[in-house]
Amino acid sequence: MLLFLFLLGLCVGSFLNVVALRYDGEHFVFDPRVINAGDERSHCPRCGKTLHWYELMPLISFAVQKGKCRGCGAKIGWQYPAVELLAGLIFVIVPWRIAQIVGSQYSLASSILWIISFLILLLISYIDIRLGIIPDELEIILGIFALGIAILESVPGYLLVAGHSFLGPYASVFGFGQDIWVSHLIGMVAAFAFFELLVLITRGKGMGMGDVKLALPLGFLFGWPDIAVAIMAAFVIGAIVGIINISIKKKTMGGTLPFGPFLALGAAFVFFIGLPAAKWYFGMMGL
Repeated sequence: MLLFLFLLGLCVGSFLNVVALRYDGEHFVFDPRVINAGDERSHCPRCGKTLHWYELMPLISFAVQKGKCRGCGAKIGWQYPAVELLAGLIFVIVPWRIAQIVGSQYSLASSILWIISFLILLLISYIDIRLGIIPDELEIILGIFALGIAILESVPGYLLVAGHSFLGPYASVFGFGQDIWVSHLIGMVAAFAFFELLVLITRGKGMGMGDVKLALPLGFLFGWPDIAVAIMAAFVIGAIVGIINISIKKKTMGGTLPFGPFLALGAAFVFFIGLPAAKWYFGMMGL
């Protein structure tokens, strides 16, 4: 089953590569006319060689061809295997995490909703890195699945653990953790207000409106206080990456980085290791 899920994720990741690379910022992300590109077959962007099916196998083709085109020897971008691998891992480790906290009768539905949510965040990250924009339609779709997760959480017997937070009992430190809908709504409002305040303070130079709009569905998806920890983790990861880029002279102090990927990483941080991280942090404080 794990192998099947991983292979399925690789195929989905390959599809996400196509969607992200052919998205032009003007049409709908999943517009068939853009994705199919006039029924144009996949080809090398450098020499134009049409790729055969055995050159399009997720991960395997990249490894066999040593990351190069069989026709001209041009290097294949790292994003192809990276997105495929990440999608494959999402299909495997998200259900594993859900099985730890959700009743077995609801684990399948919950896993599907969370897998799709993380795939959307992966696609958002890729497009943000490539074009510096976050499509509104992806934020709306993420909001729809966030609503589905909130509805599922409200079903009696859904959770195996106390509370409705990936921080476990430590969520009570932040308050508002008992009522599901209050938690989700406060998370949405708090995340939006925080990023909107950053835009006002920096006059639009410190944060883009795409990030502000992404805060709405992401805040509703994780609720309070999880979204607060996710945002903090995003800024910490972003600061580390920024320092590394400056140290190797890829960026300057006045340079910018797309923040969508860091929000996605912050969300993954809370989802997978939020509880052990909170336990370690409050343990250091003797709590």
